[in-house]
Amino acid sequence: MAVRALTLLSWLAYPLLIYFGLQLFEPRTLGALLALVFILRQRKAAAKLFRGTATGEKLLFFGLLMLSATIIVSNSELLLRAYPAIMSFSMLALFATTLFRPPSMIERFARLSRPDLPPDRIHYTRRVTQIWCAFFVINGVIAITTIFASREIWALWNGLLSYIAMGTLFIGERIFRHYIDRQKPAAVSESQ
Repeated sequence: MAVRALTLLSWLAYPLLIYFGLQLFEPRTLGALLALVFILRQRKAAAKLFRGTATGEKLLFFGLLMLSATIIVSNSELLLRAYPAIMSFSMLALFATTLFRPPSMIERFARLSRPDLPPDRIHYTRRVTQIWCAFFVINGVIAITTIFASREIWALWNGLLSYIAMGTLFIGERIFRHYIDRQKPAAVSESQ
């Protein structure tokens, strides 16, 4: 449980950890720490890594491990800064894949609490998945752009503003869904 909490915190605080870490350490040291976090995150799954684990998850794990190894060898700060963009485009791939292989990602989340989703809600969840895909494209492009900006700009976008944008989208969709749900009973009663 403690390792899971530490791992989650390290992902969320990654830009700030890198920003402050680069003031004390070389990129290769931070790359080694990053590899350690990836390995710790997968330690329980190591036994089943090649059975029962999704191909995408395996590719992401090995891709991030290779990125860490490349950072260690090259001592490149730019590669260290690429992580948020890689994660954004990985999320894009994950969400976009479900648009071609239903159910959509948001439908999968919705079915966790409501297994009997009506057809209009399935259409809605598909649209929300498309909106999240657009968000991940925009976020990924901005994250790539900030790689070449100052450390402060990079940390500001990837450590704060992108989370605010993500939270705004998430909360905005919840508010919109609540509004739609309130309008639906009125539309049904008017048609009767």
